[in-house]
Amino acid sequence: MATVRICVCGDEGVGKSSICVSLVKDVFVTNKIQSVLPQITIPPSLGTPENVTTTIADTSALPHQRDTLRREIRKSNCILLVYSDHYSYERISLFWCPLFRSLGVNVPVVLCANKSDLAANGSSSQIEEEMLPVMAEFKEIDSAIRTSAREHFNINEVFFLCQKAVTHPIAPLYDSKEANLKPATVVALQRVFYLCDQDQDGYLNDKEIQNFQLTCFDKPLAEADLENIKQSIRRFSHDSATEKGIDVGGFLLLNKLFAEKGRHETIWIILRRFHYTDSLSLKESFLRPKFVVPAFSSAELSPAGYRFLVSLFLLFDKDNDGGLNDTELDALFSATPGLPSSWIDSAFPSSTVRNEAGYITLQGWLAQWSMTTFVEPKTTLEYLAYLGFESPERGSTIAALKITKARKKRKRPGRVERNVVLCYVLGASSSGKSSLLDAFLSRPFSHTYHPTIKPRTAVNSVELHGGKQCYLIMEELGELEPAILDNQAKLDACDIILYTYDSSDPDSFSHIVDLRRRYPYLENIPAIFTGLKADNDKATQRSEIQPADYTSALNMATPLHVSVTWNSISEFFVDIAEAAIYPSTALPRSDDDPVDRTNLYIALSATLCAGAALSFIIWRRSISPAA
Repeated sequence: MATVRICVCGDEGVGKSSICVSLVKDVFVTNKIQSVLPQITIPPSLGTPENVTTTIADTSALPHQRDTLRREIRKSNCILLVYSDHYSYERISLFWCPLFRSLGVNVPVVLCANKSDLAANGSSSQIEEEMLPVMAEFKEIDSAIRTSAREHFNINEVFFLCQKAVTHPIAPLYDSKEANLKPATVVALQRVFYLCDQDQDGYLNDKEIQNFQLTCFDKPLAEADLENIKQSIRRFSHDSATEKGIDVGGFLLLNKLFAEKGRHETIWIILRRFHYTDSLSLKESFLRPKFVVPAFSSAELSPAGYRFLVSLFLLFDKDNDGGLNDTELDALFSATPGLPSSWIDSAFPSSTVRNEAGYITLQGWLAQWSMTTFVEPKTTLEYLAYLGFESPERGSTIAALKITKARKKRKRPGRVERNVVLCYVLGASSSGKSSLLDAFLSRPFSHTYHPTIKPRTAVNSVELHGGKQCYLIMEELGELEPAILDNQAKLDACDIILYTYDSSDPDSFSHIVDLRRRYPYLENIPAIFTGLKADNDKATQRSEIQPADYTSALNMATPLHVSVTWNSISEFFVDIAEAAIYPSTALPRSDDDPVDRTNLYIALSATLCAGAALSFIIWRRSISPAA
């Protein structure tokens, strides 16, 4: 908020202008002053809260000035309502508050009993008897204070209350009628507790409280102050502050006490440190920072992102069984809106690796997030914000992601700089695509056929030749296959296509031939052809061309024959990932195309190194007798 605009209202003669002059001059001016002062601007350098500029607009209650009064009220974001005697007090409920409501303004009102130096104003208790009933009747009145312009009593304080009513409003936090924190405040504070409970034991121990104090207020908490806080909580809920620490109920109770004692700015300092806005939602710039993935590039998790997700998994795996059960998953996602919608659509956790009990493993957890980052990086950024990732260097969640080098020319020999690759699995119905995805996730083979209607995705890690690991996303398109193959952006995102046919079904391969004829652009995408169900008798295909002849005409590798029932099926997924990483090896070639000899060079280099080492050993042995 850049400016706090205060409209000073009240009947004639209550001392509105005198209060303003006393603020500016810092003394009471005995000379006659004009009835309505010009606008006053207080720069942020004068110690205003939240470093805002404050504008004060004096007004007149005279009938001929009523239009100006209404205009100033509508422009303001806080109203200072001044009274000084019984008549002007009665006018608060009879005229002023009804006027504010008739204008449709929804801004805080600070009630000011001026001229407290006069005996007619009575004692403090008498003022409270006046103020409390009208504050109970009109909830827009945020606070009340006694002032005296003559004695310069509470002049600075009354404008500080106005500033605080705007920069740290009580209304979004606390329901005075119910005498409790509002639901949105409770949800926000529960998330703050979740993020500060670093060991996730349900308590803030002394160390965690000190870390919380330093994070929010940049100074440590004295031992005596910490004990006083615990004693304050115990007075209302003895079990909420124990030797283990303060539980979430005690944390909420403490903030409720802050609100009731007029220290709600403390709650705002906490919430704003954790990126909450005045509407108690997380800042859009924090949830969804600007993150653009250039064409032909992709988004992946950075090492910092993987480290955070590993630590999160280990923290919530309370039973140390290597998997997150439903209770542990619910606890992990309690500070978020729930599972990402894309996870629900992909039938998580069946989309990735699970243990024998059906719970997601660490391998599956990292694979799922790798896929989410690849497909929709903004979802990953949003959930990392909810879950508490924040880079100390860059101050945002962007440090958890990285952008890969653009993949423009697939035919160029060499490696693609990607650790996450996408494979579309195409083929005729009942060719074995779903069983292949099950085998990819180490699921047992089922003889029951279930046609795929919705797209189905499986993601897992694959260890390439040489020991490097990558994540392979395999997607069966289902009934959305025509729409996806017509979508150029979807095809550009695909790293490799796996064409499958049932080697025991004579009508299966013709579907691939027809598919590639209908979608010519598929020829530009690296591909592997495979005959599934190789454990059955091989059938001659009723196609215009046999699979081996078809791939030979394209100068591509002969179709691989595999079966999901074979133990060697895991090597097949390595072949798919290798082809995606080295795309030129899986594209149709003409005689003029350069040959990708990357793997050959690697093998030759290894052979030469081994030969050199052997020669050195032989040489050392030959000279050792002479020594």
